[in-house]
Amino acid sequence: MRDDYESGVGGKDGLELRVWLRLITCFNLMDGAVRQKLHQEYATTLPRFDVLAQLHREDGPLTMGELSRRLMVTNGNVTGLIDRLAREGLVERKPAADDRRRQLVAMTDRGQAFFETMASDHQDWIADMTGDLNAAEKRELFRLLGRLKQSILTPQSDTTEAAE
Repeated sequence: MRDDYESGVGGKDGLELRVWLRLITCFNLMDGAVRQKLHQEYATTLPRFDVLAQLHREDGPLTMGELSRRLMVTNGNVTGLIDRLAREGLVERKPAADDRRRQLVAMTDRGQAFFETMASDHQDWIADMTGDLNAAEKRELFRLLGRLKQSILTPQSDTTEAAE
């Protein structure tokens, strides 16, 4: 996969297209670096990190369905991840007391310690990647991305209907 989607566009292309491609490029560069570091330093993957992060945010266990919803993946994907994490002793799975068809997943003490170490390093990696931006620039970028998110989520009127 190509990391730099911007290289094929120039000043003649619309600013909106260039912004979109720059966002894709930045995401791919950051995502690739995090995936590589997780693999090299922890012999793990980003999806496994994401599962542990979701479990870490909760005071108690989550159902497999809730994990699937939060991670925006299929139940089958979550099942495979949980099976591997359980074999390594990082999570435990047990049937829900009220419905034995539902499986509850929680981090073990070993999983908690493993995740907290990874999460600390993950935060450092992100800080390093954004290190050339000062605090005010990071706040402004965060604010602007929030506005972009809102713009995406807000239905836009169809300009062709308005012109008629």
